[in-house]
Amino acid sequence: MELIRCGWCEKDDLYRKYHDEEWGKPVYDDETIFEFLVLESFQAGLSWYTILKKRENFKKAFDEFNYNIIATYSEDKVEDLMNNAGIIRNRLKILATINNAQRFQEVQKEFGSFSKYIWSFVDGKPIVNNPKTLNDVPATREISDALAKDLKKRGFKFLGSTVMYAHMQATGMVNDHLVDCHCK
Repeated sequence: MELIRCGWCEKDDLYRKYHDEEWGKPVYDDETIFEFLVLESFQAGLSWYTILKKRENFKKAFDEFNYNIIATYSEDKVEDLMNNAGIIRNRLKILATINNAQRFQEVQKEFGSFSKYIWSFVDGKPIVNNPKTLNDVPATREISDALAKDLKKRGFKFLGSTVMYAHMQATGMVNDHLVDCHCK
């Protein structure tokens, strides 16, 4: 029997694997949350598929997404990243990643973990939507507007409402699997 999935992921096996094993599954550890923040910020203006294909390159280039290391990156490291053809070479996004690692640490100090902070926007549990079609899934919601606004106030960059809604979907804060999807 063939599995029914959300239509956006039927491009290839990489996309299907991501959909089936990660997308929409709640993530509570700071390390994975930060990884998705980095990837989602680089995705701004591009397709998620482009980022997913380069994910392993990003992981190597950005020290396994270790925010403690990234927060200390020097200009030399920025230049190394700008010369890395395996990632998206956008200086503003690279600098934003360093900045966001520093802001991430500040939020951890304030709340005990970044997870506690970000999950507080959904009262600690996933919001389960029941979209029937992909057209029923919005690019933003009021909750992603509020989260993006708070992150901006805290000094984060490249994390607007659309990026944050995608992040919320990716990390399971929001479940937008279609009602007939086997992952629902």
